[in-house]
Amino acid sequence: MEQLKNSSLQIKNKRKTILIFGISSMVGSNLADYLKKFYRIIGTYNNCPVRIPGVLTINCDVLNRNAVQTAIYTFRPEITIYCIGLNSLLDCDRQEKIANALNTVGVFNVASYSERYESKLCYISSAYVFAGAHQIYSENDGPEPLTNFGKTKASAEFFIQKTCLNYLILRSSTLYGRSVNPRQFTNFEMIQKKMEKEESFSCDSNIYGGFLDVLYLAQIIKLAIDGDVTNRLFQISSADVGTYFDYATYYAKIFRTNASLAMKGRWHYREIRSEFNDEITGGKRYFQLSNDNVENFFGISMPTIEESMYFTYSRLGGSYLEEKNNSGKKAAIKFI
Repeated sequence: MEQLKNSSLQIKNKRKTILIFGISSMVGSNLADYLKKFYRIIGTYNNCPVRIPGVLTINCDVLNRNAVQTAIYTFRPEITIYCIGLNSLLDCDRQEKIANALNTVGVFNVASYSERYESKLCYISSAYVFAGAHQIYSENDGPEPLTNFGKTKASAEFFIQKTCLNYLILRSSTLYGRSVNPRQFTNFEMIQKKMEKEESFSCDSNIYGGFLDVLYLAQIIKLAIDGDVTNRLFQISSADVGTYFDYATYYAKIFRTNASLAMKGRWHYREIRSEFNDEITGGKRYFQLSNDNVENFFGISMPTIEESMYFTYSRLGGSYLEEKNNSGKKAAIKFI
């Protein structure tokens, strides 16, 4: 009887296994580093081996169906997270074939085998599945991608929702953080590098969207896993929107660097829908996501861009969160 008790206790306390495709990406590595405290984490990489203490990493080409099947079959993860892809408007425009392969075809492969081996697929999508009109988008609004990046993300969303019986889609605003990949500099690291060297740099000031520390995504994924949330699409974003210039300005303020180094500019990328009405937006694009669904479902409150940046400063070793922001309120973070 005692043996049966011990056996059932072991089963109850067994940590779930999560397989992250794209462990060398900024999102993948940060999710792994956070989630490893609660679950058994396996991560795949292709051309860039990485080491994360406490995480097993393996080589796997997501475009090779046999390799994908072997990885999922071998580890039998309860959850599979897809973090591979080109996540830049400019890169997806310049490398259309690669963007389609990684953002769409790779998803098809992983979705097929996660479904076969009964693993919940968690897919990280983007606000760019929308057209960028001057409105707040909800989960009920149909995707109308204006860019190649948005098109690939919308295609992956559609495929998952139509073919998978156990999925979670998190449609996110721009995520930022540091990367473990020595070949990859994130937007956050590029700003750090330029400001540390006191070099001026250009930031887009025409595309408006949310900016969120990647660890907010990690915490929401944990809430969803622990609550066994299935077949849902949630949007997550900062509570407000801004441009990359605004984002860089917040960084300069909170990290106490020279804000004048950031200069207003404009990204030049191809838009695939010529019928979009510039008269309504004045040539600007607005990718504002509603947080109502995720906040009400989990009982949380998403931060503003400024609050997210204060949280980033704090977790990277900062110590002056008690200073007041422009509104006169203390800049403490409401942690999830």
